[in-house]
Amino acid sequence: MPDRPEVTAAEIARLAGVGRAAVSNWRRRHPDFPKPAGGTEASPTFRLDQVEQWLRDQGKLAELPLLERVWRQLETLRDPAGPAAAPLVTAGAVLLLLHRDPAARTDLAEQPDTRLATALPKALRRTATATLGPDAPTTLDLPLIAGATHLDLARLLARLTTDTDPATAYEHLLTRHAEANPRLQPPLPTDTAALLAALAEPGPVPAASAESGAAPAVPGPAPAAFAEHGRAPAALAESGSAPAALAEPGAAPAEPGRVPAASAEAGSASAALAGPGSVPADSAESGLAPAAFAEPGRAPAALAEPGSTPADSAESGRAPAAVAEPGAASAVPGRVPAVLAESGPVPAASGESGRASVALAEPGPVSADPAGVGRVLLDPACGTGGLLLAADAVGGRLGQEADPALAGVALLRLALAAPADAPGPLPLDVRPGDALRADAFPGRTADAVLCRPPYNERDWGHDQLQYDSRWPGRLVPPRGESELAWVLHCLAHTRPGGTAVLLLPPTVASRRAGRRVRAELVRSGALRAVAALPAGAAPPYGVPLHVWVLRGPEPGDEFRHVLLLDAAADGGTDRAALHDTVLTAWREFDAAARTGAPLPADRPGRARAVPALDLLDDETDLTPARHLPAAPAGAAPDLLAGLRERLGAELARLADLDTALPAVTAAADPAPPQVSIGELARSGALQVHSSGQGAPARPGGRTPLITDQDLQTGAPPGAATDADQDTLTVRHGDVLVPVLGGEGARAVHPGSPYAGAALGPRLHLLRPDPELLDPDFLAGQLRATGAGRRASSYASTTSRLDIRRVELPRVPIARQRLLGAAFRRIAAYETALAAAAAEARTLTRALTDGLASGATGPA
Repeated sequence: MPDRPEVTAAEIARLAGVGRAAVSNWRRRHPDFPKPAGGTEASPTFRLDQVEQWLRDQGKLAELPLLERVWRQLETLRDPAGPAAAPLVTAGAVLLLLHRDPAARTDLAEQPDTRLATALPKALRRTATATLGPDAPTTLDLPLIAGATHLDLARLLARLTTDTDPATAYEHLLTRHAEANPRLQPPLPTDTAALLAALAEPGPVPAASAESGAAPAVPGPAPAAFAEHGRAPAALAESGSAPAALAEPGAAPAEPGRVPAASAEAGSASAALAGPGSVPADSAESGLAPAAFAEPGRAPAALAEPGSTPADSAESGRAPAAVAEPGAASAVPGRVPAVLAESGPVPAASGESGRASVALAEPGPVSADPAGVGRVLLDPACGTGGLLLAADAVGGRLGQEADPALAGVALLRLALAAPADAPGPLPLDVRPGDALRADAFPGRTADAVLCRPPYNERDWGHDQLQYDSRWPGRLVPPRGESELAWVLHCLAHTRPGGTAVLLLPPTVASRRAGRRVRAELVRSGALRAVAALPAGAAPPYGVPLHVWVLRGPEPGDEFRHVLLLDAAADGGTDRAALHDTVLTAWREFDAAARTGAPLPADRPGRARAVPALDLLDDETDLTPARHLPAAPAGAAPDLLAGLRERLGAELARLADLDTALPAVTAAADPAPPQVSIGELARSGALQVHSSGQGAPARPGGRTPLITDQDLQTGAPPGAATDADQDTLTVRHGDVLVPVLGGEGARAVHPGSPYAGAALGPRLHLLRPDPELLDPDFLAGQLRATGAGRRASSYASTTSRLDIRRVELPRVPIARQRLLGAAFRRIAAYETALAAAAAEARTLTRALTDGLASGATGPA
């Protein structure tokens, strides 16, 4: 493994904004070009610092972007035989230190290497322990940050976070990692992750449970299929209190060392960062210890006796009164994390020496708390933690991931998303391991389980798990139905009345091998909804995936309907409309199921509450489209006339634009010289931004978020994000270009739906200086077939546009504006043609359906 970052010839070309052939020419023509430092004869690598210095000396590179420099430094830490994401754990640990102790930036800048080489690893471990609990260093497998290369990385991260908060910097690195590792499972789009999280939110409170706090109980026996699970304790029916979301019945309410601690003294802002036990003796000498370590040995009261119940608890083993009485107010103003303040009431302080005890290990019952205070979430296949990050949870977030490095990344990502002054340890626990073979949370249940499991696994442990208690009635999922094994695993971890939401391929709903498991889920009442999403909602983008919603069965639960929803019927081009359609249908159905109200009326072709008996046939096919009443077969004559009028209007507009198309003649002048976008960016004629350079997208915001699919189809932004001053938003005069091809490039003009939108995934944004470069000229050149073909790279079966390699003709600004006006008229004609084609398809489909069904006939 090299001790200095190295780059290939292709990477040098990308840094300099030239083609790879230019790098070969430099090697031949310039004797001072850096010599190979590694690689092979056919594909040598060069030291990045030497290449960077040479490029600057030649005037071909002003400054390597800081994010790129950090990424190159991370590459030096990568073990070719180890997990690809392992260096991200190291970077995340440093960013967590900078997040929790901003003063560490000064120490990194001022302390000598000899001092930092020993002080930095200890500071990282202290911060991880104080923030995430005593097991965090082992879970993260934190390496010792020693040596000049590792210290260089820490200092670069300190520089990067001077203007960018650590959480945003980490999101940038994750985006870069996803781009560099296309074989990894791609992350979920933020809007889809938000949809899954919203489906798991607690529903309306039934009147029967408003006073007692108990989950609503319908008289009758518990479903037989789940009688062997041990997940519906008798105490639930007798006492009316919900079991602890993290504990088995009768077990201690908290795992030692995992209870969030309050500050050691009321109003102290730093003591909450101290880990259990005393402070290492060397903390005072490292220069990196937070102020929390000024009083060694002062451990938070909540950690003095791990697993014990606070003194003010009414009875041993029960939750503190603050949890049982959500209306209590905090006695320590300003010491509550923002996530608590936003989600609902705050647990009251204990009366012991003025110390606050934020008891989050045992959340209150969800049915009595619609705000979700104390909710615990679990994702047993969490990847980098995207679903856990999209959902609100104060009680805690639990996760498991087979890749140990990704498990560490997810834990650090969640920790960085928490407020810097939130008292630790935070209620986070992400563990490595295969959740099916080696469940990290056996017997524990959560209020909500979110999961996008791996698909089509053949070796998931079928033979070893024949007698596993997670299978209802010992009904083992077939060997080829790994997704159903994940469904049952998630259901086993869902508390009675809790919700599990999974994103699954559509074949799981209909494969014959899984019919017995599907039938058991329907028969027991566990399966509550199956919603078909349109293709493009989540990777793999060519497949219309299904969302399954399940409820943990409760004693006496006799509800026997399943909501089947086909949200793919209209193609789902509007992401916001898709989100509202699915959530509205589910919440109406769920409210009726929980309160005994009449079920929502059938929506032909879209949604229906299907009786369980109608599904329990030889196939138990849960594909929504096969059980929905048919939509109206044909439109009425007056509606057909309206469609004809709309098509006529589009055709008239198209005819007007056709007359405005530019007349062309053969060019008499020779072809002008070419200049690359990379060279134009270095000269200041335009700025180049790519997805991931602004603040990361967060679900549930109000700022529109444009994606490459919106741009390719011409649809308005369908998603939304939370924006701040660092978020990159589109302005008039910008040019948007899809990463996967420049033919969808568009210039943004007043009235465009993209103006003011945040830059979403897989997009480039070019911001030209209008005095030097005309936006319409730039967009037209990018849409040209030849420009994209010459500047595209083919890493696999898809092509990616290397935007800096695209070459434009070097022409005066007056000529650019003349060509730009022509390009703009052509683009308007193309848009009108697409709109007319869409209207024509709608009309012809309505005519065909009406004639085929007999609803209409030829006149």
